[in-house]
Amino acid sequence: MQAHAHRVVIVGGGAGGLELAAKLGGRFGPRCVTLVDLAAFHIWKPSLHEVAAGTLDIHREGLSYFMLGKSRGFQFVRGEMLGADLQARSIRLGAVRDAQGEELYPARDLAYDTLVLAVGSKSNFFGTPGASQFALAIDSTAQAEKFRLRLLRELAHAQGSSRGLNIAIVGAGATGVELAAELAQSCADVVSYGLADFDPARDLHITLLEGAPRILSALPEKISTAAHNLLTERGIQVRTGVRIAAVRADGLSDSEGRDYPADLCVWAAGIEAPAFLSGLGLRSNARNQLVVDAALRTSDASVYALGDCIELAWGEGRFVPARAQAAHQQADFLLQELSARIRGAALPQGGRAFRYKDYGSLVSLGHSRVVGNLMGVLTGKGLFIEGLFARFMYMSLHLMHHFALLGGLRTAMLAIGRLLIKRGAPRVKLH
Repeated sequence: MQAHAHRVVIVGGGAGGLELAAKLGGRFGPRCVTLVDLAAFHIWKPSLHEVAAGTLDIHREGLSYFMLGKSRGFQFVRGEMLGADLQARSIRLGAVRDAQGEELYPARDLAYDTLVLAVGSKSNFFGTPGASQFALAIDSTAQAEKFRLRLLRELAHAQGSSRGLNIAIVGAGATGVELAAELAQSCADVVSYGLADFDPARDLHITLLEGAPRILSALPEKISTAAHNLLTERGIQVRTGVRIAAVRADGLSDSEGRDYPADLCVWAAGIEAPAFLSGLGLRSNARNQLVVDAALRTSDASVYALGDCIELAWGEGRFVPARAQAAHQQADFLLQELSARIRGAALPQGGRAFRYKDYGSLVSLGHSRVVGNLMGVLTGKGLFIEGLFARFMYMSLHLMHHFALLGGLRTAMLAIGRLLIKRGAPRVKLH
């Protein structure tokens, strides 16, 4: 080990950032690898719609960053990145406070030799009047929990009400579609635990609003059609070609003047990167995403970025999509790149180039239904799948993520433990 260990600081403990920290930490240890995140524990972001619906308990499913750091060989520092001094190679972290406002960790600076920004994305309200004030986003576990508690309150208030409970979801990408299906199922489960005066078939009204001509517009049309039909079968109203013009406390209105009543409004229509990225002095786009080259480097050679917070060209006129599989592939790519930097080894002349491979997409429509497509490795053509096989493939994605973090034995034990716990627990979190 050299006298001054090369310090890699990874900001953001999402799928890509955490996997990169775990793999690098296993090779070089905590002297070289530090992970920074404001939260104390990790939830796989594609599961946040389940947290919001109450079908996944964050206090049982969350993985402690401190625990992962100890077991995988990286140092975990809790804090929110506010800015950076690129010349001095340091980042600024804000103070961390508990729910009562007491300071847990003070504001401080953290030095790096190589910085990796993996801070993800958040909902983009596109300047829609009232959206940031009255619509709820589900970008983090805290936001998902906030929605879940609001949902339970609204269900209780809706008992015996003549208008029932109206939920509007703006945006019918994967997040909006999965949330709509999960809510339809979880609300029925909540009612079975004692809301005798609430009939989901009569009193629950979920409306999915999408600006494009079809839902899941980024995916093949066959998946879109299958998902649309399954949502409709479950009583969910799907409205396409709708442009939301304003959000109010009691509903929404579109550009054609139509009104949609809503006791709860969820915004899932597009993403943008955290605003602080555009103020770092690095090249960024209009959505605050950092523009990176083929080696995932920003305009500063000591700063890399991955995941939803980057803009990376993918062919002519396209960019790598903001998906968990992209972040996973980018983490694997940077593992080799950063390992060479830590060792002080020379990179190949001309550098390495990241190549994104689209393995397909899967969309969960409740506990029992999944639709999607798998891309043929040789032909490049998609194979439409649904049913039990699709459900197994969807579950395997989460297990693969845990395998990268915990290894095979611990992942297997965790999976078995969760199955046993679910046998003795309610189907939805009620407290």
